[in-house]
Amino acid sequence: MRVAVIGALGQLGTDLCHKLGDEAVPLTHDDVELTEPDSIRRALDRAAPEYVVNTAAYNLVDRAEDEPERAYAVNALGARNLATVCADRDVPLVHVSTDHVFGLDRDRTKPYRESDAPGPVSVYGVSKLAGEYFVRSLCKRHFVVRTCGLYGKAGLSGRGKGNFVETMLRLGRERPEVRVVDDQRCTPTATVDLAHAIVRLMQTDAYGLYHVTNAGDVTWFEFATEIFRLAGFETRVVPVRSDEFGAKARRPAYSVLDCEKLRAVTGFKLRSWRDALSEYLSRRSTEEI
Repeated sequence: MRVAVIGALGQLGTDLCHKLGDEAVPLTHDDVELTEPDSIRRALDRAAPEYVVNTAAYNLVDRAEDEPERAYAVNALGARNLATVCADRDVPLVHVSTDHVFGLDRDRTKPYRESDAPGPVSVYGVSKLAGEYFVRSLCKRHFVVRTCGLYGKAGLSGRGKGNFVETMLRLGRERPEVRVVDDQRCTPTATVDLAHAIVRLMQTDAYGLYHVTNAGDVTWFEFATEIFRLAGFETRVVPVRSDEFGAKARRPAYSVLDCEKLRAVTGFKLRSWRDALSEYLSRRSTEEI
């Protein structure tokens, strides 16, 4: 099966291409521009894929508040363009989305199911939700995969735009203490695990919307604390509220995703966030990732 992976140099794209091996047709920004339908048509004509996976996105959450047009152009209109081209060619599309489509319910304490109403609180979240709607309405054979807090080997040394784990390790080397928000609960997810789940979904014809994250939940403060513990750092982690931290964009206070639908359809359940983090740091220390 030939699979065109859009965003092949990013964290998820890198791990997905590795997982697919010879079946992957890597497409970078130089190969395809999602905001230009003709570029998509040319790229897919060359690749001749039997499946398309879109891992590309405008994911600069804070900057999106100042660049809403750019975020919407890529995350919404880009998804629309890709869904239209895939539908014209009758090629199934996997479109990766985000937990940031939730957040309006600040009192939420129960994991979100796919059937729960979204309510984004940032420009980024709105743009990604719009992209979901375009894909679901325009491309009959689709998987929309919501996930959270991705980190993977392409985030090392800033490749793939970095990730939270690498940022914490850098700050831990530079500072005696770091401030991390403790009022946002979610499930950071290893891209190697998400890639595995996507491949499992592609082996079915159970198209639709899916939540896919590692198991369990954690605040960013708790996650940072575990990163430093596993890495053997003595860095002090100071918990702060989101309003004290001062990020430009609002984040969901609770965006834990219920992944039971994935397990029911594929029989596959992702491991815990703690186990995934431990392996990432262990393999990172031996440069195996």
